[in-house]
Amino acid sequence: MTHATIQVAGETLLLLPEKAVYWPAQRMLIVADIHFGKAAAFRSLGVPVPRGTTSENLAGLDALVAQHDARHVAFLGDFLHARAAHASSTQLAMLAWRGRHPDLALTLVRGNHDLHAGDPSDALGIELVDEPHAIGPFAFCHHPGVDAAGYGLAGHVHPVYVLATRFDALRLPCFVVGTQGLLLPSFGSFTGGHAVKPGPGDRIYVTSGDMVHGVG
Repeated sequence: MTHATIQVAGETLLLLPEKAVYWPAQRMLIVADIHFGKAAAFRSLGVPVPRGTTSENLAGLDALVAQHDARHVAFLGDFLHARAAHASSTQLAMLAWRGRHPDLALTLVRGNHDLHAGDPSDALGIELVDEPHAIGPFAFCHHPGVDAAGYGLAGHVHPVYVLATRFDALRLPCFVVGTQGLLLPSFGSFTGGHAVKPGPGDRIYVTSGDMVHGVG
């Protein structure tokens, strides 16, 4: 796996192929829009969607925590997708994951879906905060463009970038690195994406799942 290294706000950040950011100075893993329980919410409405997305998301977190020896995970909103995420199977899987990482600090910046779904179980031991949440030079947010003193780290948009030729097009999750903030792709499985175009001063980094590439 090959990441991209960027310098913002006087800090080094790693843009990871797995659609997350790692802040080495704080040993912090930063993820956006994991949307636990989204598939369960669709199934509760009678929509036939795949099972196993919660396990897939948790396995992805396991791998990144181990790979980078992370000590803190910050979730940039939309931790839970809807009230259906409180279903016993989803909760048991998350509690089992927490049991494997009892010393890992967890922080959730509440997003719009969290407000509807309700806070996660107290048993998960997550610090719950509202945006903007300041840590060092960064303003941890869910929504991009929040008025804050620090350099913004946000999600919400689920950005993807369209790589097109005359004959074909490919949509890839991307990071958007701007002068005032960094927009992260959605970490969760089964979350979709919104095509973005770079604004003035923006840099786009796409991830293929194995490698992060700068484009443009």
